[in-house]
Amino acid sequence: MLVTTTPQLEGRKITKYHGVVTGMAIMGADIIKDFLAGIRNIVGGRSTAYEGELERAKTTAIAEMSQQAQSMGANAVVGMDLDYETISIGSGNMLMVSASGTAVTIDAE
Repeated sequence: MLVTTTPQLEGRKITKYHGVVTGMAIMGADIIKDFLAGIRNIVGGRSTAYEGELERAKTTAIAEMSQQAQSMGANAVVGMDLDYETISIGSGNMLMVSASGTAVTIDAE
């Protein structure tokens, strides 16, 4: 499945539009990751624990969106957009990544 953020593919013709497709992943961040991220927030630096969770959520959301497109008969997704959110639940946080785009059929190369 070809996935792109652009509305069209250079050198390829879109022959059919199937509609909007979405994928979503909500990942829990445990108390230790929250604690370590809090320390990073105070002293500065990167939070590799959260970066890893975000990468995993992004991959999951794109895969879910691609599967939805494939089930509609598409062979590509154009105009893909990613949105990132943090959802606070009680004393913990959840990471949400959503992917959306337009499922299309493109001509063979």
